[in-house]
Amino acid sequence: MSLRGKTLFITGASRGIGLAIALRAARDCANIVVAAKTAEPHPKLPGTIYSAAEAIRQAGAEALPIALDIRDERAVGEAVRQAAGRFGGIDILVNNASALSLTGTLATPAKRFDLMMDVNLRGTYVCSQACLPYLAKAENPHILTLSPPLDLDPRWFRTHLAYTLSKYGMSLCVLGMAEEFRQVGIAVNALWPRTVINTAALALLGDLVKPQNCRKPDIVADAAYAILSRPAQSCSGNFFIDEEVLKSAGVSDFSSYAVDPSAELYTDLFIRD
Repeated sequence: MSLRGKTLFITGASRGIGLAIALRAARDCANIVVAAKTAEPHPKLPGTIYSAAEAIRQAGAEALPIALDIRDERAVGEAVRQAAGRFGGIDILVNNASALSLTGTLATPAKRFDLMMDVNLRGTYVCSQACLPYLAKAENPHILTLSPPLDLDPRWFRTHLAYTLSKYGMSLCVLGMAEEFRQVGIAVNALWPRTVINTAALALLGDLVKPQNCRKPDIVADAAYAILSRPAQSCSGNFFIDEEVLKSAGVSDFSSYAVDPSAELYTDLFIRD
């Protein structure tokens, strides 16, 4: 199934995994809503909603850049209405925007806690809520959330409790909404990388992970494409891992996804070795 003519509302699509998913869908001539905060060039981060939109257009798709802080529910509602008005509806929501701080309880002030909960958990909930009336009218509607499989092993909570709570909150939205909207035919799934992905977020980890020990965002984008191309009625409530999705699609050689094919790949957070 092609994404040609489908409208994707992608949060955090100005760079990294969000942009990679957008560009993969653009190859099918999909319509892409680039919903992200960065409207002006950032001194430390690449890309803006406008540079992303231009790259999408160059790939052969229509793009609508919208400067959006998903913590603002009124702005989210207006952005969704604007997108649906421009393209005649919304077929797919990708909840990609996320805030990160791998800090322990004493090193995570309430302001940082609130940021992660507001962007990760609340943002996912608010964006899903705003898109659902349009998704219910779509032919093959999907919500795809970039969040990990649920696992209550204490090791995932020990060193970065606040971040884990916020990401698991996103995953609980997947779990709940998949059941709530199963009869309506809206697919709700999660996707998470098996290895660390080389994005701007690596800078927040200091020297903990080198780019050469990572894969490119393309692997997540290709996995997302494979999921979003499936019939919604028979694909919901899953916690997908990128590599497993692509293996099921017939991919056996993953070397092209590595930043450095000769280097060791580091397993991502929330994935058992």
